Amino acid sequence: MRLILIFIVLMSHFLYAEQNDFTQPITIKSVSQFVDGLNDVAVYKDNVVITQGSLNITADEVRIDASAGDGNEVFIALGKPASFEQRLQDGSLVRATANEVRYTRVNKKINLAGSAQLAQNSSTVTGENIIFDMLNEQLIASGTDGDSGRVKAVFQAEQALNKEEQ
Repeated sequence: MRLILIFIVLMSHFLYAEQNDFTQPITIKSVSQFVDGLNDVAVYKDNVVITQGSLNITADEVRIDASAGDGNEVFIALGKPASFEQRLQDGSLVRATANEVRYTRVNKKINLAGSAQLAQNSSTVTGENIIFDMLNEQLIASGTDGDSGRVKAVFQAEQALNKEEQ
């Protein structure tokens, strides 16, 4: 139980996204795009880059489902891997990679699926799936098949952190 509490405390600063990002426009760049206005879906292909403030998603392909209405879009980024990064309130950078990065705009969640990894400074969490809730400062990770179904979290020792700061 104590290990769980330590993990939650260490990860809480890990998850506090730059709130100003969510008021910024979303920009999407790609080599090609397909838009189906009747069904409110779009597909962007080849070297796709999505930005919203400091939030940045890169992928081989991005599918957007806007059928639930404005502000409720779901962005599904696919790649080998697709990546996500965002600057946090404290100025540190969170980086994540997975085969699929799903950004749900309404609840500000990033779902990482398939060889998922989330890193900040020298700390990392790896698993098959990671859910990163930017509003509630929560992280949920589930294990990989390749490591006995376990999640792996690595936190840098305090001595090593002090050396890096000097």
